[in-house]
Amino acid sequence: MTAITFLNPDEIEQRVGNLDVVALMEQAFAAFSKGEAVMPMPGELLIEDPPGEVHLKYGYFKSGDTYVIKIASGFWNNPAKGLSSSDGLLLVFRKETGELAAVLNDRGRLTDLRTAAAGAVAAKHLASADVDTVGVIGNGIQAELQVLALQAVRPCKNIVVWGRNPERTAAYTRRMEENGFTVQIAPSASDVAARSRLIVTATASPSPLLQWSDIRPGTHITAIGADSADKQELSEAIIRNADVVATDSRSQAITRGEILRAYGDDSAALSRVAEIGEIVSGTAEGRTSETQVTVATLSGLAVQDIAMASAVLAG
Repeated sequence: MTAITFLNPDEIEQRVGNLDVVALMEQAFAAFSKGEAVMPMPGELLIEDPPGEVHLKYGYFKSGDTYVIKIASGFWNNPAKGLSSSDGLLLVFRKETGELAAVLNDRGRLTDLRTAAAGAVAAKHLASADVDTVGVIGNGIQAELQVLALQAVRPCKNIVVWGRNPERTAAYTRRMEENGFTVQIAPSASDVAARSRLIVTATASPSPLLQWSDIRPGTHITAIGADSADKQELSEAIIRNADVVATDSRSQAITRGEILRAYGDDSAALSRVAEIGEIVSGTAEGRTSETQVTVATLSGLAVQDIAMASAVLAG
């Protein structure tokens, strides 16, 4: 039996430090949209008490020699217990034999990093080049990591944030100020939109937090919270009226919050939604003027996890 590689969080963190995760995600999205990966629809386990969810993503690159199964969880009461809200691991198998090749016990870290880097990819191709304030709706891990990842493509140290929990929002403000950011707490989500043209929504909201009337010309929104059918951060009108709407996978997006609520089973309407990989590859247009409203709604793809696992193991 061939030896199995086990990597713990510290070992993974050391290897991640050598990676350009934004470029890695660009390559993964492009490969997916070109049909270079096999990626079935993800599995989901929703837990009522305590509130949480588990996502299973799996797939492989056609040119690769492994396949990957990723288990990632989110339990919303964990921060009150002094625990991270996210956890998980990646299992890497040899495609030729099905043997287990590696266990990446990242505790959800790789999922967090690749999700943040995906937001940076979206901003790189869709946000205005001139960003003076980053608007953040949410106060959890992604509310933090998305802003940090943005610094590679749209550097900006000014944040305006709103979150439903004042204590968590205050804690978020302290963390970001310790990282060198200037943070102002807004009284509402609509106020965030009024004061910024690059907005990140990172919540588990079941109903829209932003309306079309909130959005200024030239705004880009990266919405990452609605990764299951029961969530929605943006009103249907935002998706329908935006000049450019992009997602990571059209076939996956139609089963998820923003696109599902806006278009349902309207395949003709769905055709106006571009995939990020198409924009990266130049087969679809991103932002073409400073006044356009652009939206990226992302639910996470297995190709991101495959790319991360392969790069970490190679490192």
